[in-house]
Amino acid sequence: MLELCYYGDAVLRKTCRPVEKFDEDLAALVRDMTETMREEDGAGLAAPQVGKSLRVIVVDATFGEAEPYVLVNPEITESSEEKIQEDEGCLSLPGITLQLTRSARVSVKAFDVKGEPYTIENAEGLLAKALQHEMDHLNGILLIDRISPVQRALLSGKLKKIAGKKE
Repeated sequence: MLELCYYGDAVLRKTCRPVEKFDEDLAALVRDMTETMREEDGAGLAAPQVGKSLRVIVVDATFGEAEPYVLVNPEITESSEEKIQEDEGCLSLPGITLQLTRSARVSVKAFDVKGEPYTIENAEGLLAKALQHEMDHLNGILLIDRISPVQRALLSGKLKKIAGKKE
């Protein structure tokens, strides 16, 4: 299992670099990320959340009932105009759940761990939310960046405590 990075860790604010080598190191990272996501009861995990500034995410909206999606260098190719507003949490922001608005459906293109291209068409529900959330991480965007300054100010005490975890 890998160690999680928490709010305040600089790697969470970086735009991740694309994966160029589809090798055993990548496969090992994906295995470890999947194990960590499952141990932490997450629906997804992005590489920067475990200290790696790479464009890699794993997503499992079934919580272990199916194999997780492995998305390397993912891109959203289509987002619905229809929006949903739901509670959302983040393994890097423990104890914080926020109401966020996201696209109800998304389509994504990516590569699997072996470098084979594939697409996920019209994902919806938890899968759509998790894909958007984890892809935000690849661009240095956190949940708290999608709320108002007033809401963020109300969370400042919790955020300071989370940032203190890394010390």
